[in-house]
Amino acid sequence: QVQLVEPGGGLVQAGGSLRLSCAASGRTFRSYALGWFRQAPGKEREFLATISWTGGSTYYADSLKGRFTISRDNAKNTVYLQMNSPKPEDTAVYYCAANLNPMSPICTMQPHYNYWGQGTQVSVSS
Repeated sequence: QVQLVEPGGGLVQAGGSLRLSCAASGRTFRSYALGWFRQAPGKEREFLATISWTGGSTYYADSLKGRFTISRDNAKNTVYLQMNSPKPEDTAVYYCAANLNPMSPICTMQPHYNYWGQGTQVSVSS
């Protein structure tokens, strides 16, 4: 069992920066991969980024074009999403999720994620 809590989020100006965090509890944090997803109004939830158990491997959606960075601190049981130069179209509810499958530590598909946070709203003003 994994519990994921995402404090933070909020309002940010376009071109600024914002760091999202997601705190995990339950199963040993360094034993599973993590990902970030988002859902904009009227759209389906989409994959953003994922990071392996050790943090040594990451993978991003092409649409991010290097603006976002995923990282994890296994000592703090926390995964982060650094958002640089956000745009108004990045406005969405952001979710972190845990992937407990050791056979696919780098995965973009939502059904492979076993646990989800409650989501946090990020609004980017122009």
